[in-house]
Amino acid sequence: MTSARVPAVVAEDVHVTYRTYGVRRADASETTDVPWTDLLRRTSRHMGGVEEIHAVRGVSFTAYRGESIGILGKNGSGKSTLLRALAGLVPLSSGAVYADGDVSLLGVSAALQPKLTGTRNILLGGLAQGLSRRQVMAAMPGIVSFAGIGEFVDLPMQTYSSGMGSRLRFAIATAAQPDILVIDEALSTGDAEFREKSAARIDEIRAAAGTVFVVSHSRTTVRDTCDRALWMDKGVLVADGPARDVVAAYENRYLAEYRGRKRRGPQPAADDTEPEDGAP
Repeated sequence: MTSARVPAVVAEDVHVTYRTYGVRRADASETTDVPWTDLLRRTSRHMGGVEEIHAVRGVSFTAYRGESIGILGKNGSGKSTLLRALAGLVPLSSGAVYADGDVSLLGVSAALQPKLTGTRNILLGGLAQGLSRRQVMAAMPGIVSFAGIGEFVDLPMQTYSSGMGSRLRFAIATAAQPDILVIDEALSTGDAEFREKSAARIDEIRAAAGTVFVVSHSRTTVRDTCDRALWMDKGVLVADGPARDVVAAYENRYLAEYRGRKRRGPQPAADDTEPEDGAP
């Protein structure tokens, strides 16, 4: 981290609410001994029902240049929605996000085309990152080497494994040394060697006074890659501090919950799974 703490991203009381549309299922109390004609009328009333989801609730923090910040949370905690709000990809219901520099969301997925070769996608992705054609061509060998795709660079991306595609997106997204890099789950992809290379690349970005946000289910990734962590739960920021401390508190809470459920026997909760390093 740089000696002078210069703010890079400021989130002020951020709220994100969105709506889902669909059919609400009637519960048992509504359907018991109900004539089928009445049930049909009830079903038609629930068609196109709207449910409002408050995904992020009043989150505030300041991120500084040179920091690597992990975002932890169970599925549905709002961590990925927060990340997309920081990148400007989802509208805020209220509050504000201020960024001092360009924000690069790892994935440039909108620019990459499955039917085009790796070479063409590197060119498109590099241009989307703000590089000139000359700069992309100069960086091409390094991107291919970093992603470890070798001769596959001349094949369409739709022939790549998911790991190869993720490695290539990471290599493209980090080739331009972005001011603010936002990563969602990419570091969980690949073998130990690639994770080491990814961590080293993040260190390079931080050394150049860049700021990195990492959303990952891997507690090890957050603990080893980040110096700070944000813990999200049900849309609320419940902890913000040194990565090792926040990860330890996160593990203590959810591992204790899991062990308690396991002692009580099978539970109906959807999240009742062994919380290995990749979960919750």
